[in-house]
Amino acid sequence: MTKARWFRLSVVLVPILMILLIIVYWDNVGTANFYLHTSFSRPHSSGAVPGIAEGEDWEALRDVDEFLAKLLSSSVKQNSSISKKTEQLLVQGSSKPVASNLEENVRGYDWSTHDARASLDQEKLQVERQRTLREFCANSSFTFPTKERSFDDIPNYELNHLIVDDRHGIIYCYVPKVACTNWKRVMIVLSESLLDQGVPYRDPLDIPREHVHNTSTHLTFNKFWRRYGKFSRHLMKIKLKKYTKFLFVRDPFVRLISAFRSKFELENEEFYRRFAIPMLKLYSNHTNLPTSVSEAFGAGLKVSFSDFIQYLLDPRTEKMAPFNEHWRQVYRLCHPCQIDYDFIGKLETLDEDAAHLLQLLKVDRLLRFPPSYRNRTASSWEDDWFAKIPLAWRRQLYKLYEPDFVLFGYPKPENLLKD
Repeated sequence: MTKARWFRLSVVLVPILMILLIIVYWDNVGTANFYLHTSFSRPHSSGAVPGIAEGEDWEALRDVDEFLAKLLSSSVKQNSSISKKTEQLLVQGSSKPVASNLEENVRGYDWSTHDARASLDQEKLQVERQRTLREFCANSSFTFPTKERSFDDIPNYELNHLIVDDRHGIIYCYVPKVACTNWKRVMIVLSESLLDQGVPYRDPLDIPREHVHNTSTHLTFNKFWRRYGKFSRHLMKIKLKKYTKFLFVRDPFVRLISAFRSKFELENEEFYRRFAIPMLKLYSNHTNLPTSVSEAFGAGLKVSFSDFIQYLLDPRTEKMAPFNEHWRQVYRLCHPCQIDYDFIGKLETLDEDAAHLLQLLKVDRLLRFPPSYRNRTASSWEDDWFAKIPLAWRRQLYKLYEPDFVLFGYPKPENLLKD
């Protein structure tokens, strides 16, 4: 009886001890043994790849997640394997947008070339942006909601904007209305997470827009729980420590104008039903509204910018549900005081920042960032857009988005906040 009990106990304890040893090993060396194609990684001698002997095949490197799944899941088949293709072939840049993407054809692209050598001093710019962010995150006199919480305090559903590419060791926090469609395209190409007739996409512009925003296309932090269970937070922290993390931001008020134009000036069925109908009822006193956006637009029933601002300032809005991601503050989407970002890009300097980032990631020979839209919402439009918005509302709105202004170095719009 004693031997049988010891045998049963050892059957339980041995796997637990093995998992603990694996976690300790992974925390200490983990992804450091995987070749991450980033300039933020430690330098290696030319031709040498950490963890691979000379002449050994590249396929010996397993995908990080597949590797962990094999170790941590009892249901993984022994013969499962994943091939990791060698990066090859320079991407041939398209000369025009994909014809099927009507919205992008309508928006238009700027196909002029940009001289990277004439760009700003990117290294100094990054130092300044990161210094500003870290100083205000550490400044106890500057407070805003969620600032003081730790990474462990962030619920999983708030980590859904952190996209992970394990092939290159990159984490991107996407911010809607800040070139996120094209950055998502870049992440799809790099991670090879989407196939076209069995072959990974090589040109970001070849990826249809409807696939870009499909949540199943991207591996995000909020999906870790389903994949790794109770080890998910631990692995997130490892990847945050080892991988290169970046985000792109823009002037908060200009981003709001862009969101309004995109979601309420164009016929958008989803946003009409979810947001426009309640706004028109609450702030424009409309009743018996059409059920479809086309009928509403035909009858001249559109949400005004004033309606939109009232909606953002209304205390009932947040009580019903968190802000939609298109106008949710960046500090709530990307948690910049909890995550130490390696690169902060801005839409105002998108072309220069994107080119510099792809060089730092050492992927600039694999792809180019898609060209910029010609008709970006300009910051000079702020005065016109806010002209009919009462001063008190403008001041309230600034307080609502002040953390984004301050953390990312955008000047306070004094001309909008004074009598």
